[in-house]
Amino acid sequence: MKKPAWLLLSLMLVLSMFLAACSGDKASKEDKQTGDKKEEKSGEPQYGGDLIVGSTGAPTKFNPLYSTDASSSDIEDLIFDTLIQSNLKYEPTTEGGLAESIEESEDGLTYTVKITDKAKFHDGEPLTADDVVFTYSIPLSDEYNGQRGNYFESLEKVEKVDDYTIKFTLNQPDAQFSFITFASYGILPEHILGDVPIADLETHEFNTKNPIGSGPFKFVEWKDGEYVKVEAFEDYWDGRPYLDTLTYKIVPDANAMLAQLQNREVDYWPAVTPADVPAVENFADASSLKLEEGLAFSYTYFAPNIRNELFKDKKVRQAITHAINRQEIVDVVMEGRGEVAHVPETPLSWAYNPDVPKFDFDPKKAKKMLEEAGWKPGADGILEKDGKKFSFEIKTNKGNSVREDIVVILQKQLKEVGIEAKPQVMEFSALINDINPPNWNFDAIVLGWSLGLDPDPSGIFHTKWIEAGNNFIAYSNPDLDKLMEEQLKELDKEKRKKMLGEIQQKLAEDQPYSFLYYPMEYRAMPANLHGYEFHAKKQLYNAHKWWLEQEKK
Repeated sequence: MKKPAWLLLSLMLVLSMFLAACSGDKASKEDKQTGDKKEEKSGEPQYGGDLIVGSTGAPTKFNPLYSTDASSSDIEDLIFDTLIQSNLKYEPTTEGGLAESIEESEDGLTYTVKITDKAKFHDGEPLTADDVVFTYSIPLSDEYNGQRGNYFESLEKVEKVDDYTIKFTLNQPDAQFSFITFASYGILPEHILGDVPIADLETHEFNTKNPIGSGPFKFVEWKDGEYVKVEAFEDYWDGRPYLDTLTYKIVPDANAMLAQLQNREVDYWPAVTPADVPAVENFADASSLKLEEGLAFSYTYFAPNIRNELFKDKKVRQAITHAINRQEIVDVVMEGRGEVAHVPETPLSWAYNPDVPKFDFDPKKAKKMLEEAGWKPGADGILEKDGKKFSFEIKTNKGNSVREDIVVILQKQLKEVGIEAKPQVMEFSALINDINPPNWNFDAIVLGWSLGLDPDPSGIFHTKWIEAGNNFIAYSNPDLDKLMEEQLKELDKEKRKKMLGEIQQKLAEDQPYSFLYYPMEYRAMPANLHGYEFHAKKQLYNAHKWWLEQEKK
C-alpha cells in the first residue's frame, strides 16, 4: 500500500479548485472569516435554537443514490454521513467523514477504507462495513434504475474485510472515483433496506416517509410544498449538533422569500439572487442579519432538446448563442454579479480552458447562419423551413426570479433573429419530471448545473447517459465520447488537464448548451450565527457546528 488516497488525491484529483470568493473579494472575505473566528473565541458555543432555512426549490426524495436536485441534496447532507468530505479548498479529507483512513494500491485499482466504530444510525443500530458494502453494491446491480450509475462504472466489486474495513476493487484506473464516490453518497442502512428489491428502492417510502441515516440530524417531518424538519441527533458520533432543530422551509418565490427574511420568518437564505442583494443589505441591520458571498460552484445554461428537429444542426445551435446577449443578462439580470460562460467548467478550475471557440453576441451573424441552415422569414417574420416555423417553448422553474427574467429576455432577443421562443414557468418538481427520462417533455430549458468535485463532464454529455442519465438533451458525439472515457483513466494531472481542455473545445464548438454565465453566490443569515464557513458546494456545510448566540437573561 502507498499513500492514503485522500492525501494523494488532494494533489491529483481535486475538481474545480474554487476559492472561497473570487479574487476581487478575497481580502474582504478572509477578513469576514477572521472576524467570525475572533468572535467565537470570546464565547463558548451554545446549545439550543431553531434555524429556519428558506428555499424556493422543493425536494423530491432523500436517498443520495436516486435524488438529482439540490434541495434533496441539502437535506441529505444533514441526514446521511459520507465516507469523506471536501474541505474549504475543495480537496478530499477524512476529517468529518466516516472513513478514518483510505489507502490506495500501487496500481490504483484497490482502495482499503477503515471507518469509525462510533457511528450509529438514527434508530440506534451501529453503522458497520456491512452498510457500506450494501450501499455501494446497489448501483452495481442490473436492477439499479437511478441516474448515478456513471460514477460507479469503474467499480468492479466492494467487499467487507472486517466489521469496520472495506475493500473497493476497480476494473480500471479512475481519476475521479475515490473523491467523487466516497464524498457524494451517504451510507444507507442495510438492516432497513436490505430486503427491498433494488428495482423498488427509488420509489420506496424510506426516501420520503422516514429516511434514516447516521448524520448529525434526524428526520422529523416532511410536509410537501411547505417544509422539511430535522432535529439534532443526540448520539451523533462526531458530537451532538448545537442547534436543536433545522427547518427547511419551501417559499414560493424570491419576493416572498425577501419578505419572510426581513420579518425573520426565514433565518437563512443561502441563495439570495443578485438582484435582491441591495434589498437584503438595506434591511440586514434592522433584521439582525449578515450577508456572506463567494463564487458559486455552478453555471447557468440554455439547453435545447436535440431530439427536436429544430436543434439538430450544430450551426443552428451556434446561431442561437450568437443571438443571445449574455453580457446583457449578466449586467441587467445579475446586476454585474457574474461572468459570461463559454464552457461547462468554472474559470477557477485547474481544468478550465480559456482558449475555446466563442460565440459572442452578433445577431447579424446569427441571421446569416440561420439562413445558411435553410431558415427563411415567413409572412409574420418568424423563420420557416420545410413548412415548419422556428417556434418552441422555453421552460424554467417557478420561484427563481433570475431564470424567470432570463426566459423573458431570451424571448425578446431570439425574436430579433426570427425565432419565436415562448416562456413557460413551472413548479420545480414538475419541471424535473418533464426533463428526466423517460419523459423528455420539453423543447428547451433554462436551468443551472451545480458542478461536482471533479471536472469530468461525461455524466452530462456522454452518449451513454442519454437514456438513463443526465444527458437529457440527447447530445451525442462519438469522438468526444471516446476522449471523455480516456481522460477518466489518466491519473497524471497535467495530461488529464490537456485532455479535458480538448473536450471543452469540442463542447464549445458543438454548443449542446448555450452556456450563459457563472454566478456569484450570496447567503443571508442571522447576525448571531457562529461556526458558519462559506463552502461553494454545500449551503449547509458543517451545519452541526453552527450555533446561535443566545441573548443574556
